[in-house]
Amino acid sequence: MSENACESYFIIHGEISLGGGVRTFLYLLGLAYCFIGLSAITARFFRSMEHVVRQTRTVIEIDPVNNTKTVKHEKVWNFAIADISLLAFGTSFPQISLATIDAIRNVGELYAGGLGPGTLVGSAAFDLFPIHAVCVVVPKAGELKKITDLGVWIVELFWSFWAYIWLYIILEVWSPKVITFWEALLTVLQYGLLLLHAYAQDKRWPFISIPLERTERPEDWVPAEASPHKTGKDDLSFQYESARDKDIADIFSIHEEHDSDPAYHHLPLKDPESSDKLVDEPDIYAEFGVVSVWKQQFVDAVKMENTKLRESNSSGLQVGRVIWHILVAPWRLLFAFVPPCEIAHGWIAFICSLMFISGIAYIVTKLSDLISCVTGINAYVIAFTALASGTSWPDLVASKIAAERQTTADSAIANITCSNSVNIYVGIGVPWLIDTAYNLIAYGEPLRIKNAEGLSFSLLIFFSTSVGCISVLVLRRLVFGGELGGPRVWAWITCVYFMLLWFVFVALSSLKVSGII
Repeated sequence: MSENACESYFIIHGEISLGGGVRTFLYLLGLAYCFIGLSAITARFFRSMEHVVRQTRTVIEIDPVNNTKTVKHEKVWNFAIADISLLAFGTSFPQISLATIDAIRNVGELYAGGLGPGTLVGSAAFDLFPIHAVCVVVPKAGELKKITDLGVWIVELFWSFWAYIWLYIILEVWSPKVITFWEALLTVLQYGLLLLHAYAQDKRWPFISIPLERTERPEDWVPAEASPHKTGKDDLSFQYESARDKDIADIFSIHEEHDSDPAYHHLPLKDPESSDKLVDEPDIYAEFGVVSVWKQQFVDAVKMENTKLRESNSSGLQVGRVIWHILVAPWRLLFAFVPPCEIAHGWIAFICSLMFISGIAYIVTKLSDLISCVTGINAYVIAFTALASGTSWPDLVASKIAAERQTTADSAIANITCSNSVNIYVGIGVPWLIDTAYNLIAYGEPLRIKNAEGLSFSLLIFFSTSVGCISVLVLRRLVFGGELGGPRVWAWITCVYFMLLWFVFVALSSLKVSGII
């Protein structure tokens, strides 16, 4: 489509009178700013998720012999289920929202929109290659981090690979280039099978689980005793910041720090050399109330935080930090409306964060349509390049933090494999289920897929490069003893290799969708 034929606009009708190059530049700036917003809400989403998974229930056991009572605290969330549902689903929610919005606005059309499937397949490639590339070099030089529960990872990996095989089958084998209601329904239901299989493996159910024992991770845990510091109201800001820093550091620690728990440790976010002293997490809600802490969120959103960077003698770093603060401040102020994470075990903040992510995804969808309209670039190309990279930012942050702060590689790699499964079973399954259900009721017709041949080709390329990626991870386990870290030179060689696989996927998929090959 030529730029002269594009009569759509984002804010005002006057946009149409601008040149195609100017419009493209402005829309790209808007897209980049939306991705900054996603990075801002991601931090708040992670804190809320950590409070959800920290929830425990009290179990009282009475010894029938001596009648002694034992009080235990058991976690509500199973470790594997939390990884697959909360972590993977939450970090994939930008792509899922975008695909669902794309499906809803195409309800009644015989053809499915291209942004959703393209973004989700492209996101899977970004998750598998660039995020693995980052995670493998994150550990310190010589430090190795390995998967301690190979059984659960193999189950997650199987369902991840099967998801893309399944997608190719329904696109090219059963009903070529169309999707039926039953195919879409089966796609969604397989997410439940993934959860069930992972839980069975984690609990080592007989005849279903792989007979591989986990190492290092305990089954039970007891939360550490709280030792709040009682301070005056003038110290609320410091108290709040201390609690918030602890929350961020604990994002992926479903178990509390305990002597019997060597697999998970808590690291402060502040530089160890900083003069700021971290204290135990205070009971700031009991001391000051929810309103005061919520108000503090708005104060923090607009002020410059006291960090070592601010005290740096480098004027360039200071200027860069000020510019970044100015860019992020509007987003942080907006997201300060998300309730504090401690309310209702973090569920309200968790849901509100997802709602904000959906709102940003809607804006991203509109901007992507305009970029495609003005430039004439195929929507699929924009989807699995720019959109996939930008919306996968939460996945990148999640896995990087897990690789840095856990002594194992379980959550960092599980987030990647699980996110790829969620992308298909939920991210593509739910939107197609919406469209196929409407078409079945209204027209009695299946859902046709635009550029199904290009999408199928991308799936084949992704599957082929995925084998190369997983093979290297297995080889690293056999040679070095761990998937992440290890000798610095080999870690960087692995990183470059993974990035090359991503470039191969993007280049070949773009050429195919554009009709060049």
